[in-house]
Amino acid sequence: MELGKIQNLKVDRKKDFGVYLTDGSGEDVLLPMKEVPKNCEVGSEIEVFIYRDSKDRLIATTRRPKLLVGETGRLLVKSTTGIGAFLDIGLERDVLLPFKETVGKVKEGDEILVYLYEDKSHRLAASAKVYSHLSAKSPYKKDDEVAGTVIEVKKMGIFVAVDDKYNGMIPPNENFENVKVGDRLDLRVIRVRDDGRGIPVDIQKKAGKSALEVVFTILHAGGKFGGGGYKVSGGLHGVGASVVNALSKSLSVRVYKDKKVYNMEFEKGNVIKELSVIDSCDDEEHGTEVVFLPDDSIFEVKEFDYETLKTRLRETAFLTKGLKIILRDLRGEEALSEEFHYEGGIKEFIEYLNGNKSAVYDKVIYCEGIKERVQVEVAMQHNDGYSDSIYTFVNNINTPEGGTHLTGFKNAVTKTFNDYARKNKFLKDSEENLSGEDIREGLTAIVSVKVENPQFEGQTKQKLGNSEAQLAVNSIVSEQMTYFLEQNPGIAKVICDKALMAQRARAAARKARDLTRRKSALDSISLPGKLADCSSKNPKECEIFIVEGDSAGGSAKTARRRDTQAILPLRGKILNVEKARLDRVYGNSEIKSMITAFGTGIHEDFDIEKLRYDKIIIMTDADVDGAHIETLMLTFIYRFMPELIKEGHVYLAQPPLYKLEKNKKTWYAYSDEELNNILSEVGRDQNNKIQRYKGLGEMDAEQLWETTMDPERRVLLKVVYDEERKTDIDLTFTTLMGDEVEPRRAFIEKNAKYVKNLDI
Repeated sequence: MELGKIQNLKVDRKKDFGVYLTDGSGEDVLLPMKEVPKNCEVGSEIEVFIYRDSKDRLIATTRRPKLLVGETGRLLVKSTTGIGAFLDIGLERDVLLPFKETVGKVKEGDEILVYLYEDKSHRLAASAKVYSHLSAKSPYKKDDEVAGTVIEVKKMGIFVAVDDKYNGMIPPNENFENVKVGDRLDLRVIRVRDDGRGIPVDIQKKAGKSALEVVFTILHAGGKFGGGGYKVSGGLHGVGASVVNALSKSLSVRVYKDKKVYNMEFEKGNVIKELSVIDSCDDEEHGTEVVFLPDDSIFEVKEFDYETLKTRLRETAFLTKGLKIILRDLRGEEALSEEFHYEGGIKEFIEYLNGNKSAVYDKVIYCEGIKERVQVEVAMQHNDGYSDSIYTFVNNINTPEGGTHLTGFKNAVTKTFNDYARKNKFLKDSEENLSGEDIREGLTAIVSVKVENPQFEGQTKQKLGNSEAQLAVNSIVSEQMTYFLEQNPGIAKVICDKALMAQRARAAARKARDLTRRKSALDSISLPGKLADCSSKNPKECEIFIVEGDSAGGSAKTARRRDTQAILPLRGKILNVEKARLDRVYGNSEIKSMITAFGTGIHEDFDIEKLRYDKIIIMTDADVDGAHIETLMLTFIYRFMPELIKEGHVYLAQPPLYKLEKNKKTWYAYSDEELNNILSEVGRDQNNKIQRYKGLGEMDAEQLWETTMDPERRVLLKVVYDEERKTDIDLTFTTLMGDEVEPRRAFIEKNAKYVKNLDI
């Protein structure tokens, strides 16, 4: 059965209130009695439309709605609310146009063009952002006169839906005045433009095709295989352009070169318009313009994420000093624009990363040089934190798993500082060396290398394998850092003192850890006493709920499935590990309980193979304190057990915000939007009894199970780790959980508009 589609189903069984229909898969759907055709019998075939009611039940109707899922069309606005507008789709239940999916102001009585889709909660919803859902493959030819609907008016142009079916744009130089949503006009999509030399258009002898066609249709046709076109760069395998083309519903390329404008068009990787000259241009105009529409049969999400693009472009500008990159986003009501330009390169990158922290000395240590044909650039600075943040790059490509260049850097730092500490009597002859972790406590560093022929472990370029990179980084950093420490003895002393304090704290933490291990070995009941463990010994089917407080913990223990669900109640707020050394972390009873329960250990002792539960579910109250506790727990896991997030084991429970009772029936709503939808179904009157939950302790065991813990009905948010945005993730945790107040205030002020359901 397909939601939002017309389909033929057979009558499976008859009831007083209607008939149940089936498609033979075992699933059935109710067709209410008032819609059942006359003389309908078991086995009869009926054409119906499928949607969901307020209780999330599939319902069938013989009425044909005004739109089906995947279609665009005009719908009447029946009412507007704080969460969006409700549109008449021709059924008893209206469809919601969420506020985030609107374009401009929407008023009751308006008829607007929308796209019908199935949202994440598997309900029908509408979007006025129809441009990406319109077809780029039109039947029109150049100079054809067409009619269309204006759907957006932006500085970059006027976006139109031609015949409510095809996407188009009127460029600003057409100079239409007083144009508003509703007019008729022309066609176009997303564009990316560079001002480089332009992709060559000459015939490539080996392939017998133009170089342009080779670039966009043949794998491994990149500069890497051409014999010296580029010395150091990433992304030269000739995969990116051809893969983007293959995964696009449509793609067109224009090359501005030699006073001519060349054009070529593709559809799902296949040529549909051969390379041709379509216009002339000025001699100084050069570059390549690529216009593409992602294939919606492959991609569920087709919107480009502004924050992801911003992070990547900012990194590129830091890594290439002097480069200027301008990012503009013209999709919203207000255009977004940012410029990235850093003459100081990675030294400014360090200042940016430490911007929300307190540096323990004012200079950024900088090393650069060339050795073994490897260009090395390193910048670093210590702050008063307790976690290190080292970011590595090869030919401007982020290598989140490090590699040989990271190994060379760590070896150089450890040896150089130990040599200096012994030479200057910070370490006595009888004392053991400072560990690398001691020296790197609170260190923020950038390690960037340029390698002519980088060898990565895997196609994703997660880890560098070139041995010459390790030798080059080790040599250059050792030599230049030794010189820096000799020239800056005050800074050297600050770093050594911080490392010695870290060493003492690490020794205390080791004792606490070893004591815990000895207790566990001697005590057969080594798990924390307040843990209500599950009976199953198969980690893949087990899950643990980390619950705020004994009250909620008691309800959760009563509600749970004892075979697969464990409950660990925590008392109050756990230690903020962003402000604590390892010895305090091991000394905190609530954190020790979590470490012991998970079974993996932390830090250098972490072993994911020992994980006792497939899902770690953080379950807190839906209020400010609950959100704070949630953030404290995520900070601990991110800093000491990041693999749990990377491997997809960490989740956030979503308890309901509202309970609605009416006529002895009960509904639960997880958002204001859902509550409004339910009220629209059941009616808004004095018989409604609405309860706003402020804490898990307000629910009895049955309610908690039904709404939050039952795997069949609950809503869980999976915590994900985006390697491409690691710098932003680090900064966010530092901002929220660090000592600096002003950055946190600025963060709150910037993001306050996104907050919903706030209790204070």
